[in-house]
Amino acid sequence: MASTVRKCQHLFLALALIPLIYCMHPYCVIQLEKEKCMERMAMDDPSNEPELVCPRMWDNLTCWEPAKIGQVVWMPCSELFEVMDEENDEFGKVSRNCTEDGWSEMFPHYLDVCPFDENGTDMYYASVKALYTVGYSTSLVSLTTAMVILCRFRKLHCTRNFIHMNLFVSFILRAVSVFIKDGILYAEEDSDHCFTHTVECKVVVVFFHYCVLSNYFWLFIEGLYLFTLLVETFFPEKRYFYWYTIIGWGTPTICVAVWAVLRAHFDNIGCWDINDSAAIWWVIKGPVLASIMINFILFIGIIIILVQKLQSPDIGGNESSIYLRLARSTLLLIPLFGIHYTVFAFTPEDVSKRERLVFELGLGSFQGFVVAVLYCFLNGEVQSEIKRKWRSWTVNRYFAVDMKHRHPSLASSGVNGGTQLSILSKSSSQIRMSSLQAETPAT
Repeated sequence: MASTVRKCQHLFLALALIPLIYCMHPYCVIQLEKEKCMERMAMDDPSNEPELVCPRMWDNLTCWEPAKIGQVVWMPCSELFEVMDEENDEFGKVSRNCTEDGWSEMFPHYLDVCPFDENGTDMYYASVKALYTVGYSTSLVSLTTAMVILCRFRKLHCTRNFIHMNLFVSFILRAVSVFIKDGILYAEEDSDHCFTHTVECKVVVVFFHYCVLSNYFWLFIEGLYLFTLLVETFFPEKRYFYWYTIIGWGTPTICVAVWAVLRAHFDNIGCWDINDSAAIWWVIKGPVLASIMINFILFIGIIIILVQKLQSPDIGGNESSIYLRLARSTLLLIPLFGIHYTVFAFTPEDVSKRERLVFELGLGSFQGFVVAVLYCFLNGEVQSEIKRKWRSWTVNRYFAVDMKHRHPSLASSGVNGGTQLSILSKSSSQIRMSSLQAETPAT
């Protein structure tokens, strides 16, 4: 059971939007429930209600409410079982009878009314973890390759590609932070850190939240830049890029710093991977939801502008081609804007958690790969530059090999292919001039 909840915990942390109170180590769940029960027991005053013979009681799984003699108290299955199998709607209730001698034995037993399929849940969480591990690994390789390409060719250096490069970096950092988080916080299946206070694990969680928040903000900046490009005919791109950089990397820094300070002072529990305080959690969740909402509005606005432009008489084409261009443009914008996050962004956090895991982790982990393919590998400008460099390298290599065989002295003198090519060009021009001078007197 411990390993199952352990897998559940790091999967929900990867979503960065769902409080981990719904999914954590069983010892953590029990300890949190016990603390709440003990706080209530400390506040109870038997003298105020003397008829309550049976006091509040903690039985290591459930906190039983105080009761009168003869009263039967029914309690639902412990939150631990709901955390372990939230899709099971067959959880029953257990009861205790308040007698003159105190609480009676529980009936029925937890095992009889709180079913749990540990093997099936283990397989589910293992499959989701394998899915997002493959997704983030694929994205990491493709994004790194795309960054090398965009940095290598100077002709690709422009404001649009600089924004793409920052987005690629945010995706790379997000993938790296996930692997670091899995390696440090959840390396051992049965390890328990819900009430430990190590600086290392807190730094990992802070870094993880910063990378995720930066990724959302650069998705927002991509949408904002494209919308500005379509709305304004002339605008200073370099000055805008300066502000884009501040928003993309600076705003997450402020949000995560504020969150870390609040956690250190008001909710300094464990490694900060359990978000029990909803108010503090909104310091990170609020900007994420705001960026998703604004990006969705920008996405709708851009689609409207594209429809107007495609229907313009200057564009031409029949109706089917117009809708085909619109559909293609829309599909290209969805991964760049992160529109798929809107599906579960505003739904209650305790609803459809399993579907949310597959949808957001499955699509989210491969999003970096899709963006790299669409906006680098399939980009016509990038392909043209790569082909040009390839042709130039092939020609230089050809002449280098050719001159090596024809003029060994040049090859041994350390003259490179480019120099040999220029020598050959000069020799050819001199031969042509000599031929023209020889033909002139004859005419």
